[in-house]
Amino acid sequence: MKKLTVSSFRKMKEAGEKIVMVTAYDAPTAAMAYEAGVEMLLVGDSLGMAVLGYKNTLPVTMEDMLHHCKAVRRGAPEAFVVGDMTFMSYQISTEEALHNAARLMKEAGCNAVKLEGGAEYAPLVGRLAACGIPVVAHAGLLPQKVEAMGGYRVQGKTEEAARQLLADAHALEDAGAFALVLECIPAALAEKISGELTIPTIGIGAGIGCNGQVQVIHDILGMSCYLPKHAKCYADAGSMIRKALGDYVAEVKAGSFPGPGNSF
Repeated sequence: MKKLTVSSFRKMKEAGEKIVMVTAYDAPTAAMAYEAGVEMLLVGDSLGMAVLGYKNTLPVTMEDMLHHCKAVRRGAPEAFVVGDMTFMSYQISTEEALHNAARLMKEAGCNAVKLEGGAEYAPLVGRLAACGIPVVAHAGLLPQKVEAMGGYRVQGKTEEAARQLLADAHALEDAGAFALVLECIPAALAEKISGELTIPTIGIGAGIGCNGQVQVIHDILGMSCYLPKHAKCYADAGSMIRKALGDYVAEVKAGSFPGPGNSF
């Protein structure tokens, strides 16, 4: 796959070519996703639930993100990697946000960062972009505000909320974001936003009208405890792994492993 840059994704939108994004949290899955043709790897703070065992994304730290982003970069050296800005890593001050975003770029080798929020974060997006840090914005359902939102709920369902999301999208584009994730909003609204923006939109639970799609890799592979409505399981890897481990346990207990072919 040819080396992709921020301009590549705008060209893909202009050409009507869908963008494929998936989460990755370690080197082996990053390598497999890249080899499969995934064009954007997101090291999301969703790793809190997918990998680290938390109930939501809030406990994930910048050190966690740096650790996993480095692993993904090692696994897919040529991939376009986006690192998530964690809860309270960018909300306290512009200076702290710049510092943390720079760490994702300099220490972990990310090509871009992603942050959640609407028009209120447009000035920060502009500051990051001015410093040469590409930004993927994120509007709609904001997992880092799950406590304030009262749970994971579809956003933009009322006329007023839809107008606000549209205004947020334009403000983030105008500030310099090169792409926008739209999470859990009505499909018709996502299509309208996608049609009005010049930057690509990447949907998760936002319908087919977005310019691309992102999913959590554990959902795709059947390794999640719960499959959300917006996801699709493409393989039951969870069952395969459990069977393989069960077979291993049985053979060790029976004394049939290791055999002559596994011994020196």
